[in-house]
Amino acid sequence: MAVGNNEIIIDSHLDLAANAISFDRDLTEGLAALNKREKQMDDHPARSGATATFPEMRRGQIVLAFGTLLARSNPNFRPAHGFKRVDIDHATPAIAAAVSWGQLAYYEIMADAGELSLILDKKSLSTFWERQVKGGNAASGKANPIGIVLSMEGGDPITGPEKAELWWDAGLRIISVVHYGRSPYASGTGTTGPVTEPGKQLLKAFASLGMMLDVSHLCDQSFFQALELFPGPVLATHNNCRALVPGDRQFSDEQIRLLISRNAVIGVAADGWMLYPKWVRGTTKTDVISIDTMVDHIDHICSLAGNSKHAAIGSDLDGGFGTEQTPGDLKSIADLQKIGRLLEKRGYAETDIRAILHKNWYEFLSQNLPEEI
Repeated sequence: MAVGNNEIIIDSHLDLAANAISFDRDLTEGLAALNKREKQMDDHPARSGATATFPEMRRGQIVLAFGTLLARSNPNFRPAHGFKRVDIDHATPAIAAAVSWGQLAYYEIMADAGELSLILDKKSLSTFWERQVKGGNAASGKANPIGIVLSMEGGDPITGPEKAELWWDAGLRIISVVHYGRSPYASGTGTTGPVTEPGKQLLKAFASLGMMLDVSHLCDQSFFQALELFPGPVLATHNNCRALVPGDRQFSDEQIRLLISRNAVIGVAADGWMLYPKWVRGTTKTDVISIDTMVDHIDHICSLAGNSKHAAIGSDLDGGFGTEQTPGDLKSIADLQKIGRLLEKRGYAETDIRAILHKNWYEFLSQNLPEEI
């Protein structure tokens, strides 16, 4: 068996709208043109190192992605340089909410333009998949719409548990309740603490709506507590393995086994500091890691599960970083195609490779999206 060069991929974590609005990137243009346009820009280390545009996603057959809404509330964030457009911390939850509504509008505008197709329920997923994948459109070379499932990274834009339904009605289907630091609802990466009382009410609201809970970025205490409180479907859109790279941003084997027991899928990320234990931002050279390093984390999850049903791709490419912080052989999101061939070299069967590249996420969505809106 030989895995082809153009396997279908689902990527469970891309900050597309944040890149378009905050970085002022035209995601409809080619990658080389975008990076050339940013060559002289110095407001962020990721400038001229982008990896993901819509044409590049099509070239790599990333036919569907979980597109994020990302804005934090942090009244204590007042840098000396003042607020930059690329910053994601805002003075109040109301401002964070307004920013996220703008990001949602971007996805809707791109859907109206035919660049994207918003996936809201099982029916729209099935229709999209029949047309784009089984119908062969994804392999046609044409500019076909990319499927988008709306996901919120950090719950700050939800200004109260009573607002959860508003976001659900707008199309949000996946949410993590905290990003870095603390949100009104839980403690995240770099902190410790429990799910708060408003957080408990928010999780209750999510469960009643049918929302999927993304446990990425939860600190350990909030992670275990959230899984106890939330009876609905859980997933990890972009998380790696603590056994390979120590640190609270990664999952311990205990956490991974618990997620496996909940029928979760875990998307492995391409962020350098989540792949190399001694990574120093701005200093470490990217050639210390490769895409095969990502496969180490996929393989570890599969080993803990005893099968390939719980590992997938959640690249987080252009998630506040660019090629200065990706594996040395990853210059474009299309390079994710190398994962299939690397898995094949490790002895993975064709069915397992396709499960990791797209089938696991497709089946998870098929089981957990609402029937029809």
